[in-house]
Amino acid sequence: MYLLHISILLPIAAGIGIAFMKGLSHRFHLGWAVLIVPLILFAYFLSMIPDVRDYSVFYESIPWIPSLGIYFTVYLDGLSLLLSLLITGIGTLVVLYSVYYMERGQALHRFYLYLLLFMGAMLGVVLSDNMMVLYGFWELTSIASFLLIAFHHSKEESIRGAQKSFLVTVFGGFAMLTGFIMLYLISGSYSIRETIESISYIDDHSLFIPALILILIGAFTKSAQFPFHIWLPDAMEAPTPVSAYLHSATMVKAGIYIVARYTPVFGGEAVWFWLVSLTGILTMAYGSLIAIKKTDLKAILAYSTISQLGLIMSLFGLGSAALYFGYGSESLLYTTATTAGILHLFNHALFKGSLFMMAGIVDHETGTRDIRKLGGLMAVMPVTFSIALIGTFSMAGLPPFNGFVSKEMFFKATLEITELNIFNLEAWGLIFPILAWIASVMTFIYSLVIVFRTFLGTNKTEIPVHKLHEAPIGMLIPPVVLALMVLITGVYPDLLSGGLIEPAMASVLSPLLAEGERFDVHLYLWHGITSELWMTLGVVILGGVIYKFLPRWKTQYEEYIPRYTVNRFYSTAFRGLHRFAKRWTQTYMNGSLRNYLIYIFGFMLILIFYAFWRASDIQWNFSGYESFMTYENILLAGLIITALCIPIAKHRLSAVILTGAVGYLVTLFFVLFRAPDLALTQMVVETVSVALFLLCFYHLPELTPKSSRKYQALNLVIAIGVGVMVTLIALAASGTPQLASISEFFTRESYNLAGGKNIVNVLLVDFRGFDTLLEIMVLGVAALAIYSMINLNLTGRDLGSKHQALPKKEKEEEDQAKDKSLTVKPDNWNTVPLRSNDVFLQMSTKIIVFIILVFALYLFFAGHHQPGGGFISGLVTSASLVLMAIAFNTDTLRRILPVDYRYVIAWGLLISLATAAGSFLFGVPFMSQTFDYFDIPILGEVELTTALIFEAGVFMAVVGVTMTIILQIGEDR
Repeated sequence: MYLLHISILLPIAAGIGIAFMKGLSHRFHLGWAVLIVPLILFAYFLSMIPDVRDYSVFYESIPWIPSLGIYFTVYLDGLSLLLSLLITGIGTLVVLYSVYYMERGQALHRFYLYLLLFMGAMLGVVLSDNMMVLYGFWELTSIASFLLIAFHHSKEESIRGAQKSFLVTVFGGFAMLTGFIMLYLISGSYSIRETIESISYIDDHSLFIPALILILIGAFTKSAQFPFHIWLPDAMEAPTPVSAYLHSATMVKAGIYIVARYTPVFGGEAVWFWLVSLTGILTMAYGSLIAIKKTDLKAILAYSTISQLGLIMSLFGLGSAALYFGYGSESLLYTTATTAGILHLFNHALFKGSLFMMAGIVDHETGTRDIRKLGGLMAVMPVTFSIALIGTFSMAGLPPFNGFVSKEMFFKATLEITELNIFNLEAWGLIFPILAWIASVMTFIYSLVIVFRTFLGTNKTEIPVHKLHEAPIGMLIPPVVLALMVLITGVYPDLLSGGLIEPAMASVLSPLLAEGERFDVHLYLWHGITSELWMTLGVVILGGVIYKFLPRWKTQYEEYIPRYTVNRFYSTAFRGLHRFAKRWTQTYMNGSLRNYLIYIFGFMLILIFYAFWRASDIQWNFSGYESFMTYENILLAGLIITALCIPIAKHRLSAVILTGAVGYLVTLFFVLFRAPDLALTQMVVETVSVALFLLCFYHLPELTPKSSRKYQALNLVIAIGVGVMVTLIALAASGTPQLASISEFFTRESYNLAGGKNIVNVLLVDFRGFDTLLEIMVLGVAALAIYSMINLNLTGRDLGSKHQALPKKEKEEEDQAKDKSLTVKPDNWNTVPLRSNDVFLQMSTKIIVFIILVFALYLFFAGHHQPGGGFISGLVTSASLVLMAIAFNTDTLRRILPVDYRYVIAWGLLISLATAAGSFLFGVPFMSQTFDYFDIPILGEVELTTALIFEAGVFMAVVGVTMTIILQIGEDR
């Protein structure tokens, strides 16, 4: 494992660890423990600046799914280093800020889990070279941000905001994934670097422009570009530390990062230029116009963020025109926009992070963010006022702050673009400086609103002035640090040139540099009397005049509500889609398991029989099979008769016993065919299943005494069809040997490669271990789903073809009325309590349980060479626990083993996943196992394998799943 990989996985692992520290939150604030993680990572990335300054790049790769071209490849260059420093540096300050902002009574273990998960995902996005890995981390940022925005999940606004952000960004992620796949089809590689190198022969492919558009959709949704901006204002329902982190320095910059990273691929294309630059400049103008209407501090900052993101996006779009000219001196004349984009990306993170923290401080101390209820805070909160002044004036582009430097370069870039005679800019290029200037005027106005309405004038808060005070020092340190950085990088902007800006430019505009060449960037606060300076003076003068008369025209402006808005379109579309989905789902999701099986089996029959009909090379083999022995015929006849008795059983108990009998007869077949692993697994599964069915008696409706002929005929058709289908598949598989069998490989290599003589077990934990990992995940999800559904406190009633779920109180009232007219008969019992009064059973259980547990332990350790393994050992252990619960009761079992089996599931999955991912430490593919022999005293030479650790995870997951289901159903009365 390499350091860059560790830097991605460390926050995720730390977050998981913090999640288990809930019990310690009353002793100290968990944020102090979390603070160490981003601080270490920030120091690590700072140490990389000298190397990256010299244009060195760091490339580390670990095979993941090599057969599909997917490698866990990380790549550190100037652009990814800049973003990594922002993610970890501002992440450190946000965590420190949260220590004083978030109260210890809140679910801090969840908060920091989500925050660290997001941090790791963002680092994965900016460091990944493989597009599939990048996409995985991209969607992980959406999931983590959803959880952070919905942290106050009891508030409807938080849920709605999280839902909107998730839907919009995930939609964009799917579009981007499609674009990545198209690029793979064009270039033959998922590597971004290799795609850039192959640009000379892929840019004329028919999928090139569709891939470009789809990737931009993903970038626009994440960076809140018009019309995908609607999620960002609603996301302000998140706690302020989340807003300061996600919506200033990290999540909203992910889309800009994608645009910058793919500029060497698509830059120079007219479609890329116009989509990126025009979308950005329109977003800037729109966001600044709406921000003036808002009265909530965080809402103003949200729309200002949309506007500033549009500014940065437009700069990267304008800068891509330089690539049209290719390598040469002419192209270097138009790199100003890219330089300004990179610089403002950095500057915006600093001043916007400080402003979000300022808004949180105001809310924390006054109890409101409404500027109509604020004012006069400068005297009682001078430090916070200073933070606000520096941040807003930098955002407005005033000297001597860093925003002035990048805004001047922004104006210069928009003026330069009008001089180009490509992409029809000679006709339409004037749009950019005009919209840029108008949007800057609006930016100046809402910046004044933030400062003057909040801190000047008279106090309008509900708290008396003498009770208002400055925030705690710990809450002030992070925004003060950011504000000082804004001032320092404004007065001395050239501090950033060599170490950050030049390497980042080399990443974005790499085709413009030959080997050994570098960009020469110099940044100054004062550029002399220039056109862009006159534009700034015009912004200040006009903006000041408009602000002076703001009360006169703002009322009419606020009262004007457009008839058609993107938000209204989203809400209407969402409600319509929800109604359609509900109606359509209710037509087939009616609660009847029979109907669901008909849908599944019917679709399978149509699909497979159609495949058989269209296939021309299938050979049906009806010869060469062994003859049946007499005992096999008897066993088969018994199996068929038992199976035929199930549909005609008149009582649930009879049907359950017959179903179990079928399973046990199948077990005998496995024994006869010398498959001990399968026989053992089948036997234990049937035992546990029968117990589960008996426990479900309380919930199961009584058997319908008589069904219609149509009902029975459809059952018969489906049953016969499935039987015929499976038979034909078996015959076709054995009679059409088109592919060489892989069984010889497993027989030959199971011991050489995996150190196991039991081929079945080796398949489960090594060769096909990934399947096993996914299977226990599915089992864990199913167990938790059953747990959740039972705890929803709903009961149901069978309606023949429909199953209606009713609130438990309503159902009990209805049942009480019905019970008055019913006489319960002994043969009509519908519940089996999870306990027994049989003294013999209780006495024998005390002995049998230990025998079973010892047998389970043997199966666990013997599984690699003999029949057994973690899965079957877990089932046998669960069977012993179920026996104990039946013989005594669940209370006794819980007293003996006071375990929450949901945590057992979680730990089992975590151990299995950690074992699978642990192979990365040794530079080998995911899920690789190894083994060796060791001399251990007394035991002698013993084989130890990493598969045993994986087996332990499987064992825990199986026990947790089985016992969660059994106990939850058994205790639900």
